[in-house]
Amino acid sequence: MATPDSKTTDTDEKIFIGKGDQMAWLTLALANRHGLVTGATGTGKTVTLQVMAEGFARAGVPVFASDIKGDLSGISEVGEAKDFILKRAGEMGLKFQPDQFSTVFWDVFGEQGHPVRATVTEMGPLLLSRMLDLNDVQEGVLNVAFRVADESGLTLIDMKDLRALLDAIVPATVKKGPDAEEDPLADIRKAAQGFGNVSKATVGTIQRALLVLENQGGAKFFGEPALTLKDFMKTDSDGRGMVNILVADKLMQSPRLYATFLLWMLSELFEELPEAGDLPKPKLVFFFDEAHLLFNDAPKALMDKIEQVVRLIRSKGVGVYFVTQNPIDVPDKVLAQLGNRVQHALRAFTPRDQKAVQAAAQTFRPNPKLDTARVIMELGKGEALVSFLEGGGTPAMVERVMVRPPTGRIGPITPEERKAIMDKSPVKGKYDTAIDAESAYEMIQKRISGTAAHADAPGAGDGGGIFGQIGGIVGSIFGTNVKRGKMSTGQVIARDVTRSVTNKVIGGVVADLGKSVGGSLGSSVGRALVRGALGGLLRR
Repeated sequence: MATPDSKTTDTDEKIFIGKGDQMAWLTLALANRHGLVTGATGTGKTVTLQVMAEGFARAGVPVFASDIKGDLSGISEVGEAKDFILKRAGEMGLKFQPDQFSTVFWDVFGEQGHPVRATVTEMGPLLLSRMLDLNDVQEGVLNVAFRVADESGLTLIDMKDLRALLDAIVPATVKKGPDAEEDPLADIRKAAQGFGNVSKATVGTIQRALLVLENQGGAKFFGEPALTLKDFMKTDSDGRGMVNILVADKLMQSPRLYATFLLWMLSELFEELPEAGDLPKPKLVFFFDEAHLLFNDAPKALMDKIEQVVRLIRSKGVGVYFVTQNPIDVPDKVLAQLGNRVQHALRAFTPRDQKAVQAAAQTFRPNPKLDTARVIMELGKGEALVSFLEGGGTPAMVERVMVRPPTGRIGPITPEERKAIMDKSPVKGKYDTAIDAESAYEMIQKRISGTAAHADAPGAGDGGGIFGQIGGIVGSIFGTNVKRGKMSTGQVIARDVTRSVTNKVIGGVVADLGKSVGGSLGSSVGRALVRGALGGLLRR
């Protein structure tokens, strides 16, 4: 790390960010009060993000950051003592010493990092509706589908599970006469219609939206093994926080998928982590680049969710830092939660730009020595107006500072360097191979094909009678060697009864566990955990 004089050294309590007439320090104990980094393209936001990430990592705080252009990947390699870096360091009284930071790369598409997956159940109908850009009626039908899955014991893991379920809730064409066959999905359809009219046209619209998402590569995001978020919250052998980088250059081609994915991560952190109160430093710091995508055209229900997560996740020990071009990109209710501010230059070429400059200036605590609105337009590359929380959590007066140079490399790494890092990754092999286990799709296909209803008579062949039922119970929990289509009716009944009973038992345990660890698990999250735990138990 850089080893400057005592006045510009990172400590266990604060991070040195930059220097002007006054020093700019980010206090670790107040870093979970969230923050905002703004500025026009090319003004130095990415470098500021890297400086902050390095400071947190040195303090032992794990970092998660999305990397839109690939420039942030350089934090994983030793910095280079270039002339402009040495010059800036010298002006600040810093002795530049190149450094590098333990880094894990993640990629929804699994191309430049470890795959990131979630189950359809974990995503939930609200965020999935946002991802698919559904209207209120379509979102209502999606909620019905999730409710039916809950009540029917259908585990939703990947896209084909959701597609199969949507097909199953559509009203069937009723055939009459002696040749009429019993509908194997009648109970599912009846349950769906009990929540209101589920039309074939609405389901068809949702299916087409799923197709668009699949064509954008979104299908790779849904599946197993699902991401364990605690894998983000680790330190290396030197006690430094791991820097987790989401490779997002390709993901940004689907902006809604990108924004919804990051919101899902925040929501999962909020649901999973226990209350922590005020800590000496955060458990995790989360940088959300191109944050305006999160708020564009977001419905009220989603905006309420975002505001709730941002407001309450602080108590879980997580700091959230939004990175965007203009402060007006962030709604006022969310902006009010962002206490630590770094404002790079803005250009006022249009009336909207002028409004953005005035809005940015008004968000700072005034400094009598600065005309904030004028300075925002005069800032050079690497300069910023800064106001961090201090004392009892009040913002400091805005100061004009030059941001310190990073100690890691500035700019992207090579494919060979990335491969070498991934080969040494602490999660290598954990997520790299997808698992396609039995879930809703397979269960529905069995019912349609009649394998369960038309199995051999009890006592014949593959274990009917009481021993077949016992075998079905054991097999349903620990797996079975009986081939598909060869299970007896007794085994099928025993399996379904066992799943139902086990579901209730595990559900009770999860509910009790949720209460014992702070009551943060809501009923929907509890159901998701039950389905995840039970699904894994039954499938394996």
